[in-house]
Amino acid sequence: MQLNPTMPSHYASARFLGVLSILLIITSILFMTYGVKGGWDFVLQLRGKKLLMLLTVAYAVGVSTLLFQTLTHNPILTPGLLGYDSLYLLLQTVTLFVFGAVGYTSIGALSKFIIEAPLMMIASLLLFRTLTKNSNGDLARLILTGMIFGVMFRSFNSLLQRLIDPTVFAVAQTRYFAQFTSVNLSMLIIGISVMLVSTVWIWHMRFQLDVLMLGRHASIALGINYARLSRSILLWIALLVSVSTALVGPVSFFGLLICALVNACVPNMKHQLRIPAAFLVAALVLISGQLLFEHLFGMQGVLSVVIEFCGGIVFLWLVLKRKR
Repeated sequence: MQLNPTMPSHYASARFLGVLSILLIITSILFMTYGVKGGWDFVLQLRGKKLLMLLTVAYAVGVSTLLFQTLTHNPILTPGLLGYDSLYLLLQTVTLFVFGAVGYTSIGALSKFIIEAPLMMIASLLLFRTLTKNSNGDLARLILTGMIFGVMFRSFNSLLQRLIDPTVFAVAQTRYFAQFTSVNLSMLIIGISVMLVSTVWIWHMRFQLDVLMLGRHASIALGINYARLSRSILLWIALLVSVSTALVGPVSFFGLLICALVNACVPNMKHQLRIPAAFLVAALVLISGQLLFEHLFGMQGVLSVVIEFCGGIVFLWLVLKRKR
């Protein structure tokens, strides 16, 4: 989207968000009504739940990645780098290994979330301690520790998978890949609640997030409580990632793709613009993609593959661009 450089910043921001909102409304209406020939009550209820799920996942992934990139001052990093996705997969395998196929299927998504979300938040606090352990701590230690944890989680996960009977492992195999076709109502209600509460906190802290982009030392010099703010951001990131993975499964490169699109299109880098833009762009991509593949082409389960493929290409492009 091309914007006039002489246009006032607030007007350009409002127009940018307005265009995205209109596109999202049009896409949502098409998603709810396309191809409906009868039974409107049933279809609208079914698609309405799926639409709310896509909106919740869009917010959780887009905003959590934006917060993580603000904290790390790096546009190619995602929460998955801290091992969240690997930890989620490990938790699924451990549950299956301990309780078996029958026990795994009997544990609802809500119960799993109640267990997984605190574990991910505890992992965030443990990782944060590597950042604040001494006066020389920095984000490089946090990132390196997260990568080590990710490798450890994946290795332990692979070991457990080899110990589990293949027929039993097939029960949980679908949870290792993102699925945008099914909705768990109780988990969706929790996800919406987390989204609303986090929106209040993140919007309240939007100006401090702008200062945080200047770096650790500049933030402290300008009066920001860097340790407390960073800890809060990591906790919200862990909770939002838990919501998205509990609803649809791991989506490694989706947040990277969304933030790259947002950073390339926004008229300024203020969080009062980028936060709603990340949500709107993520929602537009998910809903339009689901409309295209599920309702127009009749190909369910394809969207996650396309998103990961496009996100991987964007990641390689960003890495190669930074090396020039």
